[in-house]
Amino acid sequence: MKLRLVATCLFGLEKLLGEEIDALGLEREETMDGRVTFLGELSDIPRANLHLRCAEHVFVLLGRFPVTTFDQLFEGVRALPWEEWIGKLDAFPVKGHAIKSKLFSVPDCQSIVKKAIVSRLSEKYGVKWFAESEARYQIEFFIFKDVASLMIDTSGVPLHKRGYRPASGAAPLRETLAAALALTARPREDVLFWDPMCGSGTIAIEAAMILANRAPGLGRDFAAEAFPQIKASFWRDAREAAEAAIKRDASFEVYASDIDENILDVVYENALRAGVEEYMNIFQADARKIEKLDRRGTVVCNPPYGERLMTPAEAEQLYRDMGRAFSKLSPWQIYIITSHPQFERLYGQRADKVRKLYNGMIPCFLYQYFKPKK
Repeated sequence: MKLRLVATCLFGLEKLLGEEIDALGLEREETMDGRVTFLGELSDIPRANLHLRCAEHVFVLLGRFPVTTFDQLFEGVRALPWEEWIGKLDAFPVKGHAIKSKLFSVPDCQSIVKKAIVSRLSEKYGVKWFAESEARYQIEFFIFKDVASLMIDTSGVPLHKRGYRPASGAAPLRETLAAALALTARPREDVLFWDPMCGSGTIAIEAAMILANRAPGLGRDFAAEAFPQIKASFWRDAREAAEAAIKRDASFEVYASDIDENILDVVYENALRAGVEEYMNIFQADARKIEKLDRRGTVVCNPPYGERLMTPAEAEQLYRDMGRAFSKLSPWQIYIITSHPQFERLYGQRADKVRKLYNGMIPCFLYQYFKPKK
C-alpha cells in the first residue's frame, strides 16, 4: 500500500533533501518551504528515518483538505482513518502550526483536532474514554494558506539528534545543517576535507559519515519502532542493509582542528560515537595560520557570528584574518557559513555563490568559493 510521507527540514535544505529521497528510490510528489512530500511503503519509513541526512522528521500524511472554519477542521479531521493507526489504548497527543491562514490560533486548532480524533475513535471502538497508555502516536497538524495537513510523526526525537553528540561546544551547529554543508562541498575520497574551526566537530563528523556511507540514524531509535503497523523485520532489514552499505575499506581523511585545545577531546568522543574516529585527524591549530598542503583540499567552516563566543568587533577582525589566510589556499575550495551581512567585504573577496540557510531560527548565508583565483 502506497503511503504519502512528508520529510521536514530547515529552510534552504529542500533541494538536498529531495535528492536524498530520490537516492532512496522513492517518488517525490511535492516540495514547499521546509518540507518534501513523497510516496512510499511501510517498509520505507525505517529507510527514510535511517538515511535522510537533511530531514528533521518523517511523517505519515493521513490527509489534506481546505479549511477556513473550526467546523471544517473538525469534520475534516474526523473523516480521516485514525483507527488504522491508533489503537484503543494508544496515546495520541496533538501539536502543530498555522501559517498564513484564517485559523491562526494554534491552541484552538490543537483542541479541535484532538476532539475530532477522539470522536472518530469513540465511534470505531465503542468507548468514551481513552487511557492513552500504550504506543505513542504524535499527531501534527500543519495549516498553510487555509489547507490543513494531518500527520503522524514516525521519528520522535528530531532526526538532527543522531546520538553521537551528547556534549557540544558553546555554539553547536545542528547536525542536519552540518550534513547539508558537507554535501554542498561534495566530499570525495581523494580530496582532503578540513574544518579548521571545528568546535565540537559536527561538520567534519558529518562529512566523514557521508564519505563512509554511514547512515546518520544508525546510532538511535525512532518513535515508529513502537508502531505495530510497521513490522520489526522492516526495521531489522533496514538497519542490516545500512550496516552492510558502510564502506569499511574507505581511505579518505578528514581534518578537524580548532584553536581551543580543550574542545578536542569532545570532538574525538563524538567521532567515536559516530563510528568515524578512524578517518579523523583531530588537532589544535589556529585557522588564521592555515597552510595549504601538497594535495587537493576543501575547507568548510562555521566561524563565530559575533552573536556567540566573540564580540562583533572580534568576529569582524577574524573574518579579515581568514580572508588573508584562506586566499593562499587556492585552488582549494572554501565554504563558510555565517550570519554576518557584510562578510564578503570583511573577508575581502566576493563569493562565487551565496546560499541563504537557517541554523535553527538564525538566518545565515553559505559563502562558496570554488573557482580558482586568477
